[in-house]
Amino acid sequence: MKHLPRLPFLYLLFVLAFGFFLQAQAPTTHAASRIRFKIGVDAALAPQPVSGRLLIFMTTAPQRGDMLEVNFFNPTSVWMTGVEVQNLTAGKEIEVDPDMLAFPAPFSSAPAGNYHIMALLDRDHSYAYSQTGSGDYYSPILKLASLTPNASEPVELKLTKVVPTQTLKETENIKLVEFESPSLSAFWGRPIKMQAGVVLPPSYADGKKQKYPTVYEVHGYGGNQRAAWWKGPEEIKAMGAGKLPEMIHVYLSAQCPLGHHVFADSVNNGPWGTALTKELIPYLEKTFRMDGIPSGRLLTGHSSGGWSTLWLQINYPDVFGGTWSTSPDPVDFRSFTGPNLTEGDKHNFFHDDAGKPYGLFRIQGRDLMQLDAFAQWELVQGAYGGQMASFEAVFSPRGENGQPMQLFNRATGRLNPEVAQAWERYDISRLLKANWTKLGPKLKGKLHIAVGTADTFHLEQPLYLLRDTLAELKSDARIEFIEGKDHFNLYQDGLGTRIAQEMYAVARPKAKTAAK
Repeated sequence: MKHLPRLPFLYLLFVLAFGFFLQAQAPTTHAASRIRFKIGVDAALAPQPVSGRLLIFMTTAPQRGDMLEVNFFNPTSVWMTGVEVQNLTAGKEIEVDPDMLAFPAPFSSAPAGNYHIMALLDRDHSYAYSQTGSGDYYSPILKLASLTPNASEPVELKLTKVVPTQTLKETENIKLVEFESPSLSAFWGRPIKMQAGVVLPPSYADGKKQKYPTVYEVHGYGGNQRAAWWKGPEEIKAMGAGKLPEMIHVYLSAQCPLGHHVFADSVNNGPWGTALTKELIPYLEKTFRMDGIPSGRLLTGHSSGGWSTLWLQINYPDVFGGTWSTSPDPVDFRSFTGPNLTEGDKHNFFHDDAGKPYGLFRIQGRDLMQLDAFAQWELVQGAYGGQMASFEAVFSPRGENGQPMQLFNRATGRLNPEVAQAWERYDISRLLKANWTKLGPKLKGKLHIAVGTADTFHLEQPLYLLRDTLAELKSDARIEFIEGKDHFNLYQDGLGTRIAQEMYAVARPKAKTAAK
């Protein structure tokens, strides 16, 4: 695959600031002939005005099913434009100019071809985090043969379908927990519920006194507590067969309106770490037969969940008995998937000091998306909820407009040194080094981290830095760099089973074997 082209970000900044198309970047055809979209909504679907993020997708790729989606593994294969819509009413179409804000480039620059086109109204602004969700409205896929985007009549699309609501059905061994948090509710001024999926071991129903170690698992970016329903059945089966030790598995939800809150207290998302350790966990331990002691509270998570569990272990060392964190998001901000955030405004988020762009997403050693393109990709999907905006919601101060302050300019990549400095309190490597005298004894034997040497998002780079920091501190932390593995195949050779056995050995040190 070819590398993504560098996007015209100065053009984007001009468009966003002044609200019209920069003619210097436009095709040579007359402006009136560029492709436009007219979007309506069916009265039966929306008898009342509806609002949300309106997204339009266009692709020449073959399609399966009745919906178009972005393709993370081939990002430039789907053209996408997005616009905020207020009070869309049946019978009144709105016109969308897809050159105003688009990925990978203005739609009018797309080559002529046979296209599939669809519109989607993201009603709760969750698309940037988890893509299509319950309650979203969408149009049938329109197939247009021999479409010439720089010389086209307006394309009409009508929202006539709704994504059905997905419900979670409890079973004998998989339970849904919804807990109203006093601290989060006080922060937001309205009731806030924490959610989790609890997977009980096969023998749980047989006894009334037996207690179990508890594994707290945090999902990666884009996930939630639903992981209990697709991972739980296999875990229950493996525990029943003696292939995994019997433990309670709690799949926490870290999803919030601004993205993934990573269970860190923040001025934008609220006190999620406090709520977990002081409210939800005590509630769970009263509800289920859990050990209820540090050695019986064990953490694991991958990607954003890997960062979350490492953060929780370090900040609440007396609560948890150990973390097994895999491929965590950047743990040393000297390499935040490439950019160095620790030297004020000396560096740029999009490229190094020599002007070489930072790659974000790679497969087999080749970057398919660079950080500047990724920022554009997320901006089209919405102003908040995307991965970069999610980091800002956790790490950044709150701006005068009430929103998280941006770390970098989305058009130029220029870093904001004030924001970068504020991020320092969430730099795990820095935190450990500054507080090691106090934390070192409490973290002995509790830090286990693994990452592939070919991580898809370059996450091995900050871990090399953390490894060196921990070595200087004479920590016994175990950091594994698994040769050749990437972000998505790290667990292929039995890593999950080994982690479960090591956890059980902490909780039941006298047991002869953790699993067969």
